[in-house]
Amino acid sequence: MSLQEQLNAIPGVATGRDAATLGFVFNHTMLRVKDVAKSLDFYTRVLGFTPVRRRDFDEARFSLYFLVLVDDPSAIPADEPARGEWLLSQRGVLELTHNHGTENDPDFAYHDGNSEPRGFGHICVSVPDVEAACARFEQLGVPFQKRLTDGRMKNIAFIKDPDGYWVEILQATARV
Repeated sequence: MSLQEQLNAIPGVATGRDAATLGFVFNHTMLRVKDVAKSLDFYTRVLGFTPVRRRDFDEARFSLYFLVLVDDPSAIPADEPARGEWLLSQRGVLELTHNHGTENDPDFAYHDGNSEPRGFGHICVSVPDVEAACARFEQLGVPFQKRLTDGRMKNIAFIKDPDGYWVEILQATARV
């Protein structure tokens, strides 16, 4: 039995893709962040994301920040609506949602999904050299949830963002 046949045999898995879903793109995931300056620093300086769009909703007291991992930022259209259309066609966009004022409340924290009750787990960034990336994270003082040397899976690391969300770090050629 082929791998695809094995996967299709899992209860609940549709055996074929509905033609109506062709062209669908998994575009983004959203994380709520307490202190947008700390989060933007982490995702841009530490992980290399490029901010593409900011949307402020002052009346509702929140802002959205859309970030992408792109090797050539000049490929991002400079003007709207072209920039927004480009953003909607991208895969793996990160949307950070900042509810205004949370950064000023010392007791406020978002649930990271990895403490009880468990829910959301993590996002993942593939890197060309996981050892070099982890050495750099160590040098930058990024907190680790799991180092490469921890546990049985020596090719996977988890770092934590300023809100405690886990970011899995994998080598692009590693087999998990």
